[in-house]
Amino acid sequence: MSELPPVARVLDELHVPYRLFVHSGPVHSLEQAARERNQQPEQVIRSIVFRVGKDEFLMVLMAGDRQIAWPALRRYLGQSRLTLATEDEVRSVTGYERGAVAPFGLPQPIRILVDASVFAHEEISLGSGVRGTAVIMTSIDLRRALGNVEIVGLGEE
Repeated sequence: MSELPPVARVLDELHVPYRLFVHSGPVHSLEQAARERNQQPEQVIRSIVFRVGKDEFLMVLMAGDRQIAWPALRRYLGQSRLTLATEDEVRSVTGYERGAVAPFGLPQPIRILVDASVFAHEEISLGSGVRGTAVIMTSIDLRRALGNVEIVGLGEE
């Protein structure tokens, strides 16, 4: 890979340590991604984009094995209507395609909610902006790099 993925460039600018992991082939599941990265599924952080209004989006970071409790998310946001962003909306809002989405290097600011489960493990991985390549870092460094985001409990028990 001659050029750094977008997320790596942002982390370099922030002086946040990480390492890149390039999968040898297509990734078809969370379990496969975790296994190839020598991690548990809960260490793989998913960046999920929701549409909360016309041209209004937010991103939720969630530990890979956990599901978002929709009632908890609706309650936290104080609104009853929200949907997962479509593939085209994800690409438009983040500049990335599904499977490569991350909370860094976005074309415009977006509200980010982080489930507390994201910080449960010392080492985590997340999208790099390029499919098949992940960023592996400590959860402490992720928290520092995210800056001022909302940390909430949105996972199903």
